Amino acid sequence: MIKIEKINEICKGRFLSLKEVFFNYKGKLRRWEVCNSMDSVAVLIYDRDLKSVILVKQFRLPVFLKNRDGYTYELCAGLCDKNKCSIEIAREEVLEECGYDVNSSRIKKITSTWASVGTNAAHQTVYYVEVTQSDKVNSGGGIDDEDIEIVEIKREDVRDFIFDETKVITPGAKFALMWWVDKEKL
Repeated sequence: MIKIEKINEICKGRFLSLKEVFFNYKGKLRRWEVCNSMDSVAVLIYDRDLKSVILVKQFRLPVFLKNRDGYTYELCAGLCDKNKCSIEIAREEVLEECGYDVNSSRIKKITSTWASVGTNAAHQTVYYVEVTQSDKVNSGGGIDDEDIEIVEIKREDVRDFIFDETKVITPGAKFALMWWVDKEKL
């Protein structure tokens, strides 16, 4: 049995909060630092006309602090910070980040997953959508100062891309791409 004894909020930001948690686990008092974060959605996009999966490339400061480059390849994604269902948030992110306007009924759930389980237990729902160039209504790139670059990975190059260690590819993107490779029997 686990009993939470005390939670101290160390600091709180716009999207994250850092807490110090004291808890009793199997009769022993323990202390753990926990970073609370919001749930999120991510979408693997396949453009049938381009015969390419669509990813986003963007600068991430925590990665920069580790590798001095900071650019990552990711699924189109966003935080569940609005009073909307996750599939509607996914639809909005596909439009904002990649420029495709699709009906939410076309977006299919792949799975949900947990990441960074030792520090913040980030929960993400992963979706898939197929698009065509007729769905493309703008150039994407995100909103405000997100500075998102659209990346097209040709169908025949996806498997090699997944294992390219010269690029920082997020685990969620690798997982979704492996799911897609299996689905497509490549």
